[in-house]
Amino acid sequence: MVTAIVFIKADVARIPEVAERVAAIEGVSEVYSVTGSLDLIAMIRVAHHDDLATVIPDHVNRVPGVLSTETHIAFRTYSTHDLEAAFSLGADDGI
Repeated sequence: MVTAIVFIKADVARIPEVAERVAAIEGVSEVYSVTGSLDLIAMIRVAHHDDLATVIPDHVNRVPGVLSTETHIAFRTYSTHDLEAAFSLGADDGI
């Protein structure tokens, strides 16, 4: 499994639409709207490194309203629990 984290800058007026269209792409496991200099972060999980070339430039970058992307490929996951906690902002975890 290859994981890539894609930072997406989008047309502000189209962020919800862009997020939904990106989330519908095969290989995209999650899309988060975020604060800061980015608009969205997409988690891409594919079987092979070469599949990233299909998912990101051929699909994500072609969604209307996507202005730019920056891709980071993950080398290793150190803790599934920590990863889930980091991306579950606002979830009720009983604390």
